[in-house]
Amino acid sequence: MQYDAQIQHGASHASTVSLTMNNPAIPQDEVRVSVVIPTYRGADTLPQLVEELSPFCTSGTTPGGLAYRISEIILVHDCGPDRSDLCLEQLAAKYSVVRPLWLSRNFGQHAATLAGMASAAGDWIVTLDEDGQQDPRDIARMLDMAINKSLQLVYAQPTNPPPHGFWRNTASRLVKTISVNVLGLESLGRFNSFRMVDGEVGRALAAYCGHGVYLDVGLSWVASRVGHCPVQVREELGRPSGYSLVKLIAHFWGLVLTTGTRPLRMITITGLLSILMAFGVAAWVLISKLYGDIPVQGWASLVIVVSFFSGAILMSLGVIAEYLAVTMGIAMGRPLYVISSKPSRRGPPA
Repeated sequence: MQYDAQIQHGASHASTVSLTMNNPAIPQDEVRVSVVIPTYRGADTLPQLVEELSPFCTSGTTPGGLAYRISEIILVHDCGPDRSDLCLEQLAAKYSVVRPLWLSRNFGQHAATLAGMASAAGDWIVTLDEDGQQDPRDIARMLDMAINKSLQLVYAQPTNPPPHGFWRNTASRLVKTISVNVLGLESLGRFNSFRMVDGEVGRALAAYCGHGVYLDVGLSWVASRVGHCPVQVREELGRPSGYSLVKLIAHFWGLVLTTGTRPLRMITITGLLSILMAFGVAAWVLISKLYGDIPVQGWASLVIVVSFFSGAILMSLGVIAEYLAVTMGIAMGRPLYVISSKPSRRGPPA
């Protein structure tokens, strides 16, 4: 889906900066970080969150000695039920780094995040939730990890359970396990809405990504070097989660539908297994018939025909599904390639 947000073009930004002066291969400039916060119901939480971000909007250093600052805070208004619009206007008037971005209607968290990424101009883009669970102080450590290990994408990895309750936390862990072990998102691992992505990668994804694409699936298309930074999550800032059970199920289903061909190939594999089972059933039925263990006439041939053609139909559906997968990849806007202004290098050995 294309958004009516301005995509800022200009000279390419170098997004790697040396932590020490001893590495001439990495530029020594101050790193600019863009923070993108999709806003749905943040009237009560955004003022405190922006206030926590504001000290990092002046030049500072990470724990590893890297010079950086938050150059802009993009608040994407996703047309929620409260008066977040007034809050965004007030914050923009108070803080020069705050940039409101107005969507025409409610598009959802992932779409709003992509719209913000498309408008970001920083060397790195950080995405934060509006509820205040994620600590802005962790941005510096995530940046250190990204630079030190030459990563394109860094996810926050909570070391304590999120404050959502037992069942939701269990369901969240299950979904992420399925995404890695079943849907084939091994490169992402346990993804999180608190993420830091190379600015060029984020803007390229936002330019190509189509309607209905799960953001982290899209990131797996364009980022191959992914890391996870341990963080502590906090309590929400006085507001309940905006995700109901129905929304969470729809969220998971969107993840399944946009992961690519692996779920579709399960149909082909099931059909192949059915055909193999048909041969096994045929052998058993023929042997049973020779020894007179089948009293009903025609039962043997019926079982063989049903087993074989059921498998053949499933295999045929699998082939059709593969063609649909190609069409789906085109419709979702999966890029054929992404050009970077800097070489893609492996990080130093651990």
